[in-house]
Amino acid sequence: MGRKIRIIDTTLRDGMHAVSHQFSPEDMAEIAKSLDEAGVDTIEIGHGDGLGGSSFQYGFSAYSDEDYVTAVSKVLKNAKLDVLLLPGIGTKKELEAASKYGAKVARVATHVTEADVGEQHIKLAKDLGMEAVGFLMMSHMADVKTIVEQAMLFASYGADTIYVTDSAGALTPQGVFERIKAVKEATGLPIGHHAHNNLGLAVANTLAAIEAGAEVVDATCKGLGAGAGNTQIEVLVAVLHKLGYETGIDLYKIMDVADDVVVPKMKRPIVIDKNSLTIGYAGVYGSFLLHALRAAEKFGVDARDILFEMGQRRTVGGQEDMIVDVAYELSKNR
Repeated sequence: MGRKIRIIDTTLRDGMHAVSHQFSPEDMAEIAKSLDEAGVDTIEIGHGDGLGGSSFQYGFSAYSDEDYVTAVSKVLKNAKLDVLLLPGIGTKKELEAASKYGAKVARVATHVTEADVGEQHIKLAKDLGMEAVGFLMMSHMADVKTIVEQAMLFASYGADTIYVTDSAGALTPQGVFERIKAVKEATGLPIGHHAHNNLGLAVANTLAAIEAGAEVVDATCKGLGAGAGNTQIEVLVAVLHKLGYETGIDLYKIMDVADDVVVPKMKRPIVIDKNSLTIGYAGVYGSFLLHALRAAEKFGVDARDILFEMGQRRTVGGQEDMIVDVAYELSKNR
């Protein structure tokens, strides 16, 4: 067999954006159990914006982090349970609780130039006996030299793996390849990639990451996720198997999970529509989409204009409140 590629499934975390964070613990347990049985290595769960994300700012989830982690940990036999933490949204307290209730992997996500805000969380994850992943978001907004510097910070804090993340679905395969290759060569650690499909390049970008040396990649059933969604796991597994890579995932079973378990729980199909395409083109954080749609309707403006302006201002996750300001300004300037 060819090189082993570890796939982290984020249907139950990034996919929460696409269902307004309304999966129930029973939904999560059913999907997670099916993913585990299909051979998925690691399953990430929780609010779309990670631990502590349930809020007025980011949207309230149907249940608590504890409810979700407890429900999923009970059904997993082989897969590792993974949680995402964005410092400033989630805290050390939430990470400690997630570990207590069964989480084994902590992915600490910061803006691509702010790895230093994740130092305490990486170190805590290691102290708790968890696998610690440094997750550099919005990597299209920094050059290769800067990304390497930030990756080296995560490495110095004790991260086991470092992710170069395309949160906006704005990168092309060459951009992914250059970033992954440089970080791999500089750190020597396992490198991961998380892609979004706003430009229709999620699978291609994931393959470029693997060719550049990435050992770990993210994907979701049916591509469920923010914006135009993520790399579609059942498609990715098929492509990787055709290319001779080993994933440990049963292709028929993962197809069945996507079509028979996840689809009935979806609120809408995941497609590249005019708004999600604008996210990729303008380089805007994927979870801005629903906020922009609501603001566009409230102020009678085009959501694409909001998203494009947010991109021009180089906004990042955590600045969702600016969407209303931008929509208001656009309505007054018509």
